[in-house]
Amino acid sequence: MWEGRDRVGKTVRGEVRTRSQALLKSSLRRQGIVVTKVKKRSYPRGRRIQEKDIAMFTRQLATMMKAGVPLLQAFDIVARGSSNAAVSKLFTDIRGDVETGTSLAQAFRKYPLYFDSLFCNLVNAGEQAGILDDLLDRLASYKEKMLAIKGKIKSALFYPTAVLAVAFIVVAVIMLFVVPAFKEVFSNFGADLPAPTLMVIAASDFFVEYWYLIFGGIGGSLYFLMQAWKRSTKVQMFMDRLLLKLPIFGPVVEKATIARWLRTLSTMFAAGVPLVEALDSVGGAAGNHVYLVATKKVQQEVSTGTSLTVAMQNSQVFPNMVLQMASIGEESGSLDSMLSKAADIFEREVDEAVESLSSLLEPMIMVVLGVVIGGLVVAMYLPIFKLGQVV
Repeated sequence: MWEGRDRVGKTVRGEVRTRSQALLKSSLRRQGIVVTKVKKRSYPRGRRIQEKDIAMFTRQLATMMKAGVPLLQAFDIVARGSSNAAVSKLFTDIRGDVETGTSLAQAFRKYPLYFDSLFCNLVNAGEQAGILDDLLDRLASYKEKMLAIKGKIKSALFYPTAVLAVAFIVVAVIMLFVVPAFKEVFSNFGADLPAPTLMVIAASDFFVEYWYLIFGGIGGSLYFLMQAWKRSTKVQMFMDRLLLKLPIFGPVVEKATIARWLRTLSTMFAAGVPLVEALDSVGGAAGNHVYLVATKKVQQEVSTGTSLTVAMQNSQVFPNMVLQMASIGEESGSLDSMLSKAADIFEREVDEAVESLSSLLEPMIMVVLGVVIGGLVVAMYLPIFKLGQVV
């Protein structure tokens, strides 16, 4: 917001989006206005910007550009229409960069936390080829598909994780409060307690005495594991390999990873990005360190003249169906189309795997909970049943 005097000395005020005070004063000076006060408008913090916010922005921007709305006006509409103040500020800042002559791709590159190299490379390709609206539309579809896959994986993992967490809390309450109460009652029985009851009481005594070590150990272990997973390449490789080899979740994670890999490469190749350059972004977009390493090997072989199919086969992480479709795509000159179809197949398989996984896990979890919690309850009631028989 600014305040100044016009040519006749009248006080005037206004609000302008700009990157610097010098640019604002220069622009107003050409209009005959002498600026006396400039105040930067502050934005509320707002919620954290999430991937779905970027996907929605991409779809809105693509739709408005296809409808003929100028780029700067489209940014204004998106920024004002967002309910998240952090999103509005981000897009306002990007609009200011574009207004000063920065290309859209370069403006996005200033915010790598929200716009990865794949996003920026596709926008740059669209600007160079004059098909920015088409590339944004393709990029929006890609973002939406990736969000859908991640959402399905999270939904598959959320239910068992939540149930196991609740089960742990229930067992902890039983061990800390319920079993000690039964122990006081049993102390007056004057008879030997059954072996299962003695085992549960011993476990409860250990839990009561060292509960802070148990909770602290579990919490600390999870925290340090997550930190090591984020920062250590060796831990990432180990955990990602472990995820792929899990007996129930492994196939789902593998199919989702391959689907993301194929969808990313198909989207970039269809946008005209050279294959070797496209592979730079593909490995990271797959979301698994095993496939990141494999993609780097594929990129090295392709850069020396090896065909994509042979390089993928040498990496030994892709199923035969993917290799065959990639081979057909290379031979027919429609690699992007064949990779896209392969991605569609694996996305459907992820859908089916998640549905079957949910139906399989529910009875298994119920059985486990019944055995653990039911076993504890039965062990504590055995002395009462035994007393009843004696009476």
